[in-house]
Amino acid sequence: MSVIQMNTEMFRTYTTTPGKPVLVEFSAPWCVYCRRIAPALDKLAAQMVDTLPVGIINIDEEKTLAEQEQIEVVPTLILYRDGQALGSIVAPESKAQIESFIQETLAQ
Repeated sequence: MSVIQMNTEMFRTYTTTPGKPVLVEFSAPWCVYCRRIAPALDKLAAQMVDTLPVGIINIDEEKTLAEQEQIEVVPTLILYRDGQALGSIVAPESKAQIESFIQETLAQ
């Protein structure tokens, strides 16, 4: 499975599924860094297909949601569980850094 292209409705569904975490990247098509990190996110989504859905939200198309989630910089990755943001990382440098963020955040 690859990264899930999310809209606001899908975001609400995935982030409020009881007990199941989800990683969401807030991104934009004009963001060069977002495009650069995309292959790492794709690999991560394939690797964690059974345990952690990975979604992407286009902040240009979902402006209200981006404002509600207080997104100021893209890419911003936020890990959610039970409707709550557990933690975030801005402009990760590698797949390994994203994996480390996920492990550390879920261990809290």
